[in-house]
Amino acid sequence: MPNKGNFILNLYPSTKFMLPLFVTISIFLVPSYLFAYMMLPLCIAIALIAGVAKQFLNLIVKGLLLLVLFIFIIQSVIAPGEEIIWSWGIISIKEEGVMLSLTLTSRIVAIASAFLLFFRITSIRDISQALEKVGMSPKFSYAILATFQFIPEISKRSKVIMDAQKARGVETEGSLLTRTKAFVPVLGPLVLSSIANTEERAITLETRAFSTKGKKTSLHKLHKTKTDMSIQILVIIFIIFLAVGRVMIWN
Repeated sequence: MPNKGNFILNLYPSTKFMLPLFVTISIFLVPSYLFAYMMLPLCIAIALIAGVAKQFLNLIVKGLLLLVLFIFIIQSVIAPGEEIIWSWGIISIKEEGVMLSLTLTSRIVAIASAFLLFFRITSIRDISQALEKVGMSPKFSYAILATFQFIPEISKRSKVIMDAQKARGVETEGSLLTRTKAFVPVLGPLVLSSIANTEERAITLETRAFSTKGKKTSLHKLHKTKTDMSIQILVIIFIIFLAVGRVMIWN
């Protein structure tokens, strides 16, 4: 987890959520794909301040770049239009298709980068704690917390089991068929260890009186500061300003 002494990381979860909220609303209010694409540099700048730029860019490159390129190419080819920019056989790229692709991919990049950054700078524990403070059931907030923690835990556990298999002489690297054969023996221990982990969690929760009625307490405390309130108000004002601009100028 990044250094909690950082200004960005110390903000309240609802304040951090104003970023994806602002990005999602603003890119539909401002009819410009350049504005939507500018949300990515904004997110990178925030990631640099928060000290998570390396992890954030890694997520963008591995999880978003190929998807956006694929959508851009496909949309440019299949979209109808009259102004042909380039053609090869039955394949043709039209100006209308390119403009539509730019609009679509810019919004995908903006929204995806904002939400990726939000979950990069906000721990799931903080999110569940904030949800409980606004009245959500502790059981439901724990279900959210456990769901987000499940995939990383499964990934780590599978890596440990694969390393153990490799230490026993099982070939785990090579062709796709070899890796598939090596993965099959992992499924059994992985499923059994996941079931055991679930049982341990249930026992731990019961020892902490999780299912009892009454007000719950937590060692993990969250506090909303004046800075959080100021940022939220400024973002709301800016969204209203963009909405007025949409009606008066861009409409």
